[in-house]
Amino acid sequence: MPAGPARAAPTAALVKYPSNRLGNVSELKVNEALDVAYPDQDAPGVLLKLGKPVEGGVGPDSDIVGFAALCPHKGFYMNYRPDDRTLNCPGHFSRFDCEKGGQQVWGHATQNLPQYALRVDEKGDIYAEGVDELLYGRLSNTL
Repeated sequence: MPAGPARAAPTAALVKYPSNRLGNVSELKVNEALDVAYPDQDAPGVLLKLGKPVEGGVGPDSDIVGFAALCPHKGFYMNYRPDDRTLNCPGHFSRFDCEKGGQQVWGHATQNLPQYALRVDEKGDIYAEGVDELLYGRLSNTL
C-alpha cells in the first residue's frame, strides 16, 4: 500500500484550522525564510527548509517547518537568523529555536513560538492545518 502525504506529528494542544496552501517545496531554499500568513492574512508567518530532518518536519527531507512570525510576548515581527536557525524578536530580544519546534531559548516571552501543523501533497504543495500555541493578539485560536 503506498504511503500517503507526509504530515507533521500532531501535538496535544493542536488547534485545527481550515487547510490553507502556503507554498510549494520548489519555492523553498535551504535556510531562507519564505513569508506566509496562516490561518488568515492577519497572522504573518514563515516557512523554512532547514536542510536536515527535524521533529515535526515535513517534505521529502523532513526538514520543512512553519511558524507564526509575531513574537508571543508583545507581537513584534521577528527576523530569521540562518547562522543559528532562530527567529528573533527585535523588541525585547526573545529567541526561538526553529530546529526544536519553536522552543524559546531566551527572552521575555512566556510561551514557545506557535508552530504550524504541515502536510505536503504529491505535487509538493505545502498546506498548514493547525497551530500548536496561541497566536499573538488573539484570545483564543478560533477564526
